[in-house]
Amino acid sequence: MTGEPDPSVVRLYRPTGQAERDLVEASGWLAWPPRPPEQPIFHPVLNEWYATKIAREWNVPHAGVGYVMEFDVDAAYLESFPVQQVGGRDVLELRVLAEELEGPSTTRAGTAEFRASFAAKACASVDPPSANNCATYGPTSQ
Repeated sequence: MTGEPDPSVVRLYRPTGQAERDLVEASGWLAWPPRPPEQPIFHPVLNEWYATKIAREWNVPHAGVGYVMEFDVDAAYLESFPVQQVGGRDVLELRVLAEELEGPSTTRAGTAEFRASFAAKACASVDPPSANNCATYGPTSQ
């Protein structure tokens, strides 16, 4: 995703665990998997900083690994999803209901791309592992 910004698309970021990342890869990096019943809302975020924070502080402790994905979406499609400020001024996300996520693929502009991964160190003596004492911060190999 290089070159000049295209005003007809919006770049979003998604922190994921291994299972979701694998499903996106299986789609050819073209689609997000259906939401599980216990998680009916898809939460893409508007900046890489916030996605990285979630991947490090939530995905790593809960799943042992966290990934940051980036993807572009048609700007007109996103107009129906107001930006939600869920913390500080840079803590911004969208809330997309599962049935809206499963809409036509024409709302996507291109493919999702891998940005970074964060992996837990060996944490056998720590239960539960936390991001502060079990994470290797910084991108790891894909």
